[in-house]
Amino acid sequence: MRLTPKNELEYRYRRLQNEMAAAGLDAVIMVQNADLFYFTGTTQVGNLYVPVSGQPLYLVRRDFLRARMESALAEVIPCPALGEIPGILLDHGCGAPKRLGLELDVLPHNLYQKYRTLYPQAELLDASKLIRRVRMVKTQYEIHIMQDAGNQADKVYRRAAECIREGMTEVDLAAELEHLARLEGHQGYVRMRAFNGELTGAHVVAGADGAAPACTNTPLGGMGLTPAFGHGASYNRIRRGEPIVVDFASCFDGYLVDQTRVFAIGEVSDRIRRGYEDMLRIESLMMELVEKGATWGGVYHGCLALAREMGYDDNFMGIPGAQVPFIGHGLGIEIDEYPLIARGFDSEALEPGMAFAFEPKLVFPGEGAVGIENSFYLSEQGLKRLTFSSQELVIL
Repeated sequence: MRLTPKNELEYRYRRLQNEMAAAGLDAVIMVQNADLFYFTGTTQVGNLYVPVSGQPLYLVRRDFLRARMESALAEVIPCPALGEIPGILLDHGCGAPKRLGLELDVLPHNLYQKYRTLYPQAELLDASKLIRRVRMVKTQYEIHIMQDAGNQADKVYRRAAECIREGMTEVDLAAELEHLARLEGHQGYVRMRAFNGELTGAHVVAGADGAAPACTNTPLGGMGLTPAFGHGASYNRIRRGEPIVVDFASCFDGYLVDQTRVFAIGEVSDRIRRGYEDMLRIESLMMELVEKGATWGGVYHGCLALAREMGYDDNFMGIPGAQVPFIGHGLGIEIDEYPLIARGFDSEALEPGMAFAFEPKLVFPGEGAVGIENSFYLSEQGLKRLTFSSQELVIL
């Protein structure tokens, strides 16, 4: 079991405190699992209180003993009920904040109302962007874990090449790959910050099913097994000559990387082959733009323009009516972190330490989908790969 070191946690909360000071916040309270894990090293239920200066206090409802074992924070305190928070904080020298930051992008309204009751004199403000911007820039400790996740992704890719066979269902293949990933340390769950964000690790679609749109904010949908979870792998059987898309979110010690590869049993159509090669060209353009210092939105618009020049107006990143306004997304503890290689971020600069997945994909109704996805991080020396499996279209 890897436990987040004390110096790593200290570096993280001090960066947050700097952001808080600049924003004029007296304190921030966090309760969401991904934020708790990032700032405490555990996901035990509780409230993390970060003052603008001094030590954070982790007030744990359950389970205190596990929180004390798993978190390197100095102040881990049992707190059986929310109403005890002000008194505990006062006992530890923390007066009532006048400007209190909360995770308003994910916090339920009823919990917000409880904080309003606890601190009626406080101005409750949104600290979400501050938190996400701190988490956006990865440390070497985090990058090393993501590299471990990249190793897992390569094992999944190799297993896919071994086990794909004609007549197996999409879910047969997804189950094989998820089984291997679990044995290799995958937590079995893909964290997503977006409301109603629900993803499995193995997004496997084959043939025409790969072109089926779905409720997810992703370029590829798939039919899924049931309307209760209407995307991803289904009972559709894999056939010769069809593109088989394996989009797999690998996870190790809480950190995610994303990789997509395409397989086929026998040769695919010229349109699928050409489309795959064109998506590799778009990935190459992305790398050039990043090295030249393009913004998040600059990378997006440059790659979108190339896709349109190639003639993919109605295929790139989905079919008309279901096209997504991004080509890449940040990675870390969640699969939808900053930076976003997307429309609307023209002034946001890419910085060393940022990690993201880039996934140019095409959807052809009635035929299937094709594309590539890799995870990268920007170092002081340039763009580096976190996923590294062979990028050939694998013909079995």
